[in-house]
Amino acid sequence: MQIYEELKARGLIAQVTDEEHIREMVNAGKATFYIGFDCTADSLTAGHFMALTLMKRLQMAGNRPIALIGGGTTMIGDPSGRTDMRKMLTREDIDHNAECFRRQMEKFIEFGEGKAQMVNNADWLLSLNYVELLREVGACFSVNNMLRAECYKQRMERGLSFFEFNYMIMQSYDFYYLYQHYGCNMQFGGDDQWSNMLGGTELIRKKLGKDAHAMTITLLTDSQGKKMGKTAGNAVWLDPNKTSPFDFYQYWRNVDDADVMKCIKMLTFIPMEKIEEMEGWDSSRINEKKEILAYELTSLVHGDEEATKAQNAARALFSGKGDAANMPTTELTSDNFTDGKISILDLLTISKLAPSRGEARRLIQGGGVYVGDDKCDSFAKEFTAADFDGDGVIVRKGKKVFVRFTLK
Repeated sequence: MQIYEELKARGLIAQVTDEEHIREMVNAGKATFYIGFDCTADSLTAGHFMALTLMKRLQMAGNRPIALIGGGTTMIGDPSGRTDMRKMLTREDIDHNAECFRRQMEKFIEFGEGKAQMVNNADWLLSLNYVELLREVGACFSVNNMLRAECYKQRMERGLSFFEFNYMIMQSYDFYYLYQHYGCNMQFGGDDQWSNMLGGTELIRKKLGKDAHAMTITLLTDSQGKKMGKTAGNAVWLDPNKTSPFDFYQYWRNVDDADVMKCIKMLTFIPMEKIEEMEGWDSSRINEKKEILAYELTSLVHGDEEATKAQNAARALFSGKGDAANMPTTELTSDNFTDGKISILDLLTISKLAPSRGEARRLIQGGGVYVGDDKCDSFAKEFTAADFDGDGVIVRKGKKVFVRFTLK
C-alpha cells in the first residue's frame, strides 16, 4: 500500500485541492510540504499529535517536511475555533516557546541537509511593510469571501477584531513565501484550517500563475476530537515536566471505547494489516486495545522505558498487577506532619490534586476522593507516619487520577 492510500485507509485525509495530483506527488516522494505551529505555550500538546505523526509518515515515504514555527503569526493569533481573542505574547515569550517546540519535534522528525527543515515566519512577517503588503497581497483577497469562511463566521456575533482578521492573510503569505524561497509545493493542516489554506493556494496562483496544493488532515470523531489534547480541563502536554509519562499514558488508556480504533489508525504506526486484525477482535478485548494505544503513543513521545513504567503502574492500579513504584508519587517529609499526623486535606493540596483546602473539602463532600479502594467521607481523616510504610498511601481523585504518597 502506497503512502497516500495508507493515509486514506487510516482516515486521515479530509479535503484536498486536486487529489490525483497530490496522490502522484506524495506517492513519488516529491512533496515538499509545511505544517504550521503557533507558539502559544512552551510545549506541544496531544492536540498536535496528528500533525507530528503525519509529518513522520510522509518523511518516511521520501517527502520533505517543513516545520513552520509561527513566531510571527503567534503575535496575532488564529481566530479559528476561538470564542475570544488570544492572549498577546511578547517576542521573548514566543522565541522561548519556539525553542521548546524544536526540541520536542526532533523526536518525531529527522532534520538536516536534504531532510526536514524548521523555519520561523517571524523572519519574514515581522519585516513586512504594511502598505506594500496591502498592495501586493491584500488586493488578492475578497472581504466577502473571507467573511464566509467558517473561522470568521463563528466569531462575528461575539466580535472579531481587525487585528485577528489579518490572520488569514498572514497564513496565506507564509505559503506564498515558502513556495518561492523553499520550494514548498503543498501545505497540510487540520480540517478547521481549510479556509486559511485555500487562501494560500489562491494567492500563489494569482501572483505567480503556478500550481500549489493543500490537503487537510481530518479530526477525530466529535467526542474525541473536541477533547483532543485536553483532560480534566488541562492540556495534555508532550513535556514530561508538565504531563508525566504516566498521566500521558492514562489519557490515551481512557479514551472512549468508540474512539479507540480511530486513534490507533490515525496516530500509531502499527501496520494496517495488524489494525485490520484488531478490528475483528471480540468486544471483550477493548481494554487490550486501549493498552496498545496508550503504550504506542507514550513510547513515541517518552521512549519505550517510560512507556513500560507507565503501563506497569497503570496495571498496578487497575488490576493489582504491575509495579506500584512507577505510579505518580509525592514524597512527604517530617516537616509535612503536625504532632505526628497529616490530614487528607493536606495530602490533596500538597500533591496538587486540589488547588486549595476549600476545593479539597468540596471534592470530599462530592464523594470524589478515595484512599485505596475506600471512599473518603471525612474532612478530618488523618494519617500517621506508619501508614506510609510499604507501598505508601494511594489517594484517588475521581476515577482516573492517582497519587501515591511515601515518606522520606
